[in-house]
Amino acid sequence: MSEEKDYDKELEKFDSTEAIKGKEKHFSENKYVKKLLKYAKKMGVKISYYSLLLFYAFKSPNTPNSTKLTIAGALGYLILPLDVIPDFIPLAGYADDTMVIIYALNKIKAHIDDSIKQEAHERMKKIFGENYDGNNEIEDNFRPKKEI
Repeated sequence: MSEEKDYDKELEKFDSTEAIKGKEKHFSENKYVKKLLKYAKKMGVKISYYSLLLFYAFKSPNTPNSTKLTIAGALGYLILPLDVIPDFIPLAGYADDTMVIIYALNKIKAHIDDSIKQEAHERMKKIFGENYDGNNEIEDNFRPKKEI
């Protein structure tokens, strides 16, 4: 029981911004955005949007540190050049990335508010233009309620 309390105390002190400093080689906002822009059309609208939900939840000061660890792991896997299934393999290449993103999203969905959904929605409009209508297979509970 005391190990759990120690862990909780450490987690409360955890600063996600500080934790990734010096580790930009593995996880950085720039690398994530670069990969998303390069592969968004191959990954598809749904997974691109869901990864943006994770990204903006990570940046939100309202997201708990323990949740940010889950997000960092999922987005880190997405930008990692080595995958269980290499991205260049047609159809199957993004299956592992997709599973990781969906798993993480479902673990942290309680921390995704409408402002995060709206930020992701706006970014998707910039990336996909007229090919994004805000509905593209995206589950209702992950769509913004209204445009701000």
